[in-house]
Amino acid sequence: MAKAIWNNQVIAESEHTEMVEGNHYFPKDSVKTEFLRPSDTHTTCPWKGEASYYSLEVDGELNEDAAWTYPQPKDAAANITDHVAFWRGVTVTV
Repeated sequence: MAKAIWNNQVIAESEHTEMVEGNHYFPKDSVKTEFLRPSDTHTTCPWKGEASYYSLEVDGELNEDAAWTYPQPKDAAANITDHVAFWRGVTVTV
């Protein structure tokens, strides 16, 4: 089981993640959305499309842009539709 942990809190937990470029993408329904805060940040990947970011808030601490998703990925990345990945100090254990 893969887990995404930040600030001693499990943010996401799933038996089935998608691995892309070394990142675990968790199904959105396995993510504890109460810790996600929408961000205005967007980036573009040439083969995945436009990413939208979330900041994480746990126990009053904010980790800006620590999660991202591709709301409408390009066909080559269709497997990460409705999935969320993490970075910036978020530990993913398997």
